[in-house]
Amino acid sequence: MRMLLMGPPGAGKGTQAKVLADRLGIPAVSTGDIFRANVKDETELGLEAKRYMDAGNYVPDEVTNAMVRDRLSEADAGEGFLLDGYPRTLPQVGTLDDIVADHGHQLNAVVALVADIDVLVDRMLRRAKVDGRSDDSEEVIRHRQEVYAAETKPLLRVYAQRGLLVEVDGVGEIAEVSERVLAALKTLDG
Repeated sequence: MRMLLMGPPGAGKGTQAKVLADRLGIPAVSTGDIFRANVKDETELGLEAKRYMDAGNYVPDEVTNAMVRDRLSEADAGEGFLLDGYPRTLPQVGTLDDIVADHGHQLNAVVALVADIDVLVDRMLRRAKVDGRSDDSEEVIRHRQEVYAAETKPLLRVYAQRGLLVEVDGVGEIAEVSERVLAALKTLDG
């Protein structure tokens, strides 16, 4: 299974990625985790990425593309992966197509978690307090929602046209949302 998990910031992608990857026996690959690890380690890439993240903007494609290409070339992704946080722009769709094709595969599914924006903002503000995340002020959260709507949401149309997209309600208990996703994936198989 080679799948994407998409949705606006705060929709639960990170949480669901871990649960679903475990259930499906594939690695969860999160660009957010890669970025945060580099920021924490104060790598050159991390310092560059932090400037964009703190402003609520996306890290530039060339940086992100290289990281994703390297990660999907690792042995554990050979049999499949769940990609969380990529692609985020239309040019990245083409890059991901190339990366997957270079390995002789294609995407099997794109799951979009959906939720009301006010629910998402509330979730992210609570997470910011619990996790002490500097990139989660209300102003930055709302800006990130606008950036998602303008730059990433249009990708859902591309994947819908390819017959790969399923939309799943991302609000509810973690296990409940996971079961919805797994049921939605079965609709693509048939």
